[in-house]
Amino acid sequence: MSKIKMTVRTPRIDMTPMVDLFMLLLTFFMLTTTFRPSEAVQVDTPNSISEKTAPDKNVITIFISKDNKVFFNVDEGTDTSQHIRRQVLKSISEHFRIPFTEEQVAKFEKLASFGMPVKNIPAWIDAEQKQRDEMQVGMPYDSVDNQLALWVLFARNANPNAEAAIKGDAEADYKVVKRVLDILQDYKINKFNLTTNLEKVEVKLEN
Repeated sequence: MSKIKMTVRTPRIDMTPMVDLFMLLLTFFMLTTTFRPSEAVQVDTPNSISEKTAPDKNVITIFISKDNKVFFNVDEGTDTSQHIRRQVLKSISEHFRIPFTEEQVAKFEKLASFGMPVKNIPAWIDAEQKQRDEMQVGMPYDSVDNQLALWVLFARNANPNAEAAIKGDAEADYKVVKRVLDILQDYKINKFNLTTNLEKVEVKLEN
């Protein structure tokens, strides 16, 4: 009696569901991803020996360009439902008596750092990106018109958990950095981060 040979079948994996899943995920990410708005100024930060990482959320960031202009930013924190940037802009609006439409407030929440007198903020919000870049002339921070101090105060009131970070250019004047530090300390912000680049510097004993 002859033996019955069993048909050997090669295992086959149907990849069609995986392709469908990949396309579904790709479509989801394309529809939900938002591009991060560009910063007001490009800052060439100095090197550092520190390996501490600055926080990504709950940060009040002050930028100092190489031509000693100052720019400001505050994020929405870990809970975006608090609308921190909206609260800060509302306080600025009430203090300077500058009205903002609901559309302008909504746009402001999505923008990044800025540096200009408060009176120019409405026009900056409504402008196109190229025009916005041209309007970045630096925020007043001298003793006569210290608008930077007010932005820091209102940002701190809106988010008491926010940490301060100074991102200064390597060629910025130290006097400007000292002035910014004084403003932070005037509002009891004695803990802050000095942002540097990722390149680590080896410090030798003779230095």
